[in-house]
Amino acid sequence: MSLKVPLLDLQAQYRPLRDEILAAIERVCDSQRFVMGPEITALEEEMARLLDVRHAIAVSSGTDALLLALMALDIKSGDEVITPTYSFFATAGAIVRLGARPVLVDIDPATFNLVPDLVEAAVTPRTKAMIPVHLFGLAADMDPLLDIASRKHIAVVEDAAQAIGATYKSRLLGGLGALGCFSFFPSKNLGAFGDAGLVTTNDDGLAKRARLLRTHGMEPKYYHHLVGANFRMDALQAAVLRVKTPHLHAWTEGRRANAQRYRALFRDAGLLDQVVLPVEPPDRRHIFNQFVIRTAERDALKAHLDERGIGTEIYYPVPFHLQPCFSDLGHRRGDFPQAEQAAADSLALPIYGELTAAQQEVVVAAVGEFVQRRVGV
Repeated sequence: MSLKVPLLDLQAQYRPLRDEILAAIERVCDSQRFVMGPEITALEEEMARLLDVRHAIAVSSGTDALLLALMALDIKSGDEVITPTYSFFATAGAIVRLGARPVLVDIDPATFNLVPDLVEAAVTPRTKAMIPVHLFGLAADMDPLLDIASRKHIAVVEDAAQAIGATYKSRLLGGLGALGCFSFFPSKNLGAFGDAGLVTTNDDGLAKRARLLRTHGMEPKYYHHLVGANFRMDALQAAVLRVKTPHLHAWTEGRRANAQRYRALFRDAGLLDQVVLPVEPPDRRHIFNQFVIRTAERDALKAHLDERGIGTEIYYPVPFHLQPCFSDLGHRRGDFPQAEQAAADSLALPIYGELTAAQQEVVVAAVGEFVQRRVGV
């Protein structure tokens, strides 16, 4: 039987930490403090230090982090927010939930991230914010975007859901814009035991407003200054994250080492003219939440790898401008060619830190087998 390679193996990460995690969960259960409280406070302090920001605000999910960040900026009906058309749904969904209009722009085909020139061309008098997405764990080109934001007087919300610990010109993501948003979904480099997220900022006023909005705009109890929502993180999730956070650097370095091994294996197999590998510009530190390759025969390759027990995923098969729920934006196929091409030819391979060299060799050998068969056709 050939070696199976799952897209993600959470059990491999969990087993060494099982006793410590169960003890943390027991600590919360014994305290009976499940909402807010000392676990949340401690996690926020630890995250602020880890990400080198003044404020870290624990929230219920990465999606809610985006929504809360936009609410803190008072984004509302009639406003416009610029964002890439190629990302996880929440990036655009949070904008629409506030009645604002997502102004979609195309992506850089090498990095999958925003193109600054396209962003500047999309600014109108109604533009109130932009959301650069640090997709797959690679920072967007932030300095030109921040320059545009400064000149045009618009706010920057970093969607760093997939990029905790990534850097841009030696600066950690999440503190470069007005607000940063992170996800602790279980598949992330730092994952909770369910949904959880984080909002970061260096602005004291925005932090105060975000904390207020997180709890229905309430301070003190039953006195509501703003119409907020329930964006609170569960204390159980905070306790789990506090156990896992000290291991984040090692896990991320494992992913980076695996990315380097993939590069060597694909090169040695002579596949670089058939498969496009992820880039890592010299001024950025990629954390490889995903390792996304590109190939003209993506769907056939995925089916081939599936048959051999190799897990893959398509991030993302339909750009925002082609989603039925955004049809009222008036876009058509062909409007954003780079995003449409990425949706058609990108495929994520296993990259988690516990992935073994033998498993990676199986993956690349299977890709090579597919290429040989197609060449022979």
